[in-house]
Amino acid sequence: MAGYRLFGADTSPYSFKVRAALRYKGLDFEWVARCSANEAEFRELARTPTVPLLVSPEGKVNQDSTQILSILDKAHPEPAIQPEDSALALLSLILEDYADEWLNKAMFQQRWGQMPDRDAASIRVLVQLNGGKRPRAYKTPAKQIAERMLARLPLVGAEAQNAGALEASYRRFALRLNDHLKEHLFLLGGRPSAADFALAAQFQQMLTDPTPAAWLNDRAPFVVAWCENMADPKAGGPFAELDALKPTLLALFEEDVARAYLPWANANAASAGRQARRFSVTLEGGVFEQATQNYAGRSFQKLRDRVRSAKEAEGLDAFLAEAGAAAFFAEPRAKEKTPAA
Repeated sequence: MAGYRLFGADTSPYSFKVRAALRYKGLDFEWVARCSANEAEFRELARTPTVPLLVSPEGKVNQDSTQILSILDKAHPEPAIQPEDSALALLSLILEDYADEWLNKAMFQQRWGQMPDRDAASIRVLVQLNGGKRPRAYKTPAKQIAERMLARLPLVGAEAQNAGALEASYRRFALRLNDHLKEHLFLLGGRPSAADFALAAQFQQMLTDPTPAAWLNDRAPFVVAWCENMADPKAGGPFAELDALKPTLLALFEEDVARAYLPWANANAASAGRQARRFSVTLEGGVFEQATQNYAGRSFQKLRDRVRSAKEAEGLDAFLAEAGAAAFFAEPRAKEKTPAA
């Protein structure tokens, strides 16, 4: 039976996320760098114009990186991506959503919202689309790519007025992650979880952009080393106990997940539920405003439902409460009945 085929791009964090998971599982796969030469084939398979696109040996197509990791883990249980411990599994899913829906904004803003990062990235995208070669007349098409991506900043909430909050958030998270990785090989102990694949993919992209790369290399060397390891990770031991992780893992949640991502995710999900076009939330002492992201809203609602239904996740409630995150996963309060006259 033929292996998997992964259509991806070197400028796509979600492609990196899935590719690393396939490598970790030791699965046979073909990396198909999306370019003009294979665009017709890609479009025949794709339901959306985005990568990654994974074709299974049975011919099934999936473009959702979170679903892909879950499906791979069920189809190929060893080495496991999801911890057996329910609390660790849910914390991993929270961090995966943080990476996919929040940290990605910072990556996107750092790449396309400033110079010289935007110019450098536009040339990389052009080379990628041209099958790995830079065309002779590259300046005009590269400029067009840069302008198109700059115009997309508001669609993901990475416009100029939000840049300060996004930069403060990713740097704060990176510093606490650096502290954590001084003590642990991966986020949850001796082997990578979905959190590692998702978070590393975003930071790996930042390390290709000059401005965030310079900061990360200077301030978060353990994060940089972990990113290099996560390109083709190997299990070094079992998942750890939550109590062993807590001394440094708690700070990640307390100082950034509960401070930035969860308020944003909660506000976005509420806005999606109201079918509102835009919403705002107070972050970093200022107003963070953007267009409602419906996919992210549905994703967070599913995550919240899973946390709420976790009755046997020992230690999870206490951890979230200590991190200041419990309120974002609390059951909605029942409406009080109006007393009869």
